[in-house]
Amino acid sequence: MSSSPFLTSINEFMQVSRYSQRTIHTYIYWIKDYIRFNKMAHPTKLGGQHVTQYLTYLACQRHVSVSTQALALNAVAFLYNKFLQKPLNDLPEFRKPQRQQKLPVVLTQNEVKLMLKQLKGASYLMEALLYGSGLRRIELVRLQVKDIDFDHLALHIWNGKGAKHRTVTLASELIPLLSAQVSTVAKVLGHDCATDKYLGVWMPDALAKKYPNQAMQLGWQYLFPASRMAIDPQSNLWRRHHVDASGLNKTVKIASQKAGIRKHVTCHTLRHSFATHLLQQGADIRTVQEQLGHADVKTTEIYTHVIKRGGHGVQSPLAYLATI
Repeated sequence: MSSSPFLTSINEFMQVSRYSQRTIHTYIYWIKDYIRFNKMAHPTKLGGQHVTQYLTYLACQRHVSVSTQALALNAVAFLYNKFLQKPLNDLPEFRKPQRQQKLPVVLTQNEVKLMLKQLKGASYLMEALLYGSGLRRIELVRLQVKDIDFDHLALHIWNGKGAKHRTVTLASELIPLLSAQVSTVAKVLGHDCATDKYLGVWMPDALAKKYPNQAMQLGWQYLFPASRMAIDPQSNLWRRHHVDASGLNKTVKIASQKAGIRKHVTCHTLRHSFATHLLQQGADIRTVQEQLGHADVKTTEIYTHVIKRGGHGVQSPLAYLATI
C-alpha cells in the first residue's frame, strides 16, 4: 500500500501545503489504517458512519489513548475535509473524549543546574538551549547555523508547531559554546564537500531552486548534524541530516538520574521549567506566550496554575498549627 497512487497523491498534496515530514508520515499511517479497517474500500465510498466505527474500534478494541484516538481523527478529518474536500461535518453517535489536562512537571532552578552539570559538549549545549530558550525538541534539532542571531541574542525558529515562525531569547552564556559548535559544523561540512556524490543539506524544493548553491553553504547546515551521512532515496546521493531527536530524552533521563532528581524528566520538562521560571521572575504572560509559540494564551496560563498551587501561592493550614 506504500506505493499506492492514492497515498502518493496525499503525500504530494501535504508537501505542497507545507506540512512537516513527521506530520505527513503520521497522517498517512492513520489513513492507511482507516482504509485497512474498512477492508480496502476507497474513502470516497465511505462516510461519517464509517469514521465513527473506526474511532470506536480504536478505543474499544485496540485500547488506544485519548491522544492517539484524537490524532487518528485529525488524520481522517484532513483526508475528507482538506484532501477530498468532502467535509465530514458531525460524526453520528461519536462523542470526542475530553483529554484530561495534566499539570506540567517543573524543575527548580537548582535541579536544572544540577542536571546540566552532568552533561558536557554538544549534549550540554542542546539541553541548555532547551531550557534557556524554551525550545521544543524538534525545534532544537532543526536549528540551522543561520538561525543564530549572535548580535541580538536570539534564535529564529522556522515552521514550528502549526507552521509558525517566532524569535526566542538566547542566553549570552552560551555564545562561546555556540561559536565552537559552528566551527565544528564547518569542519564537518568541509569533509562532506570533499566526498564524491555529496548533494548538500536537504532544502525544500522551492528554496533549492531559488538558492541552488546554498545546500553546501555553512549557514544552511544543521547546528547539530548527524554523526553519519545517509543516502537520499530520491537522488541516490549523499546528504547529512540533523541528529535524531529521539535520543535527547534518553540523555535528559540519564542526566536527571545522575543528579538525583526523582521527578519524571523529559526534554519538554525543560521547556515547562523555562516558562515557569520566567513567570516567577516577573515576566509578562503574553511575553512568555510569544516565547513558547502558543497560539492561545490559555495554553500558557497552565504555568500560572503551577505557581499558584504550590507553597508560593497557597499556604497549607498545617503551618498555622505551629502557632497554636
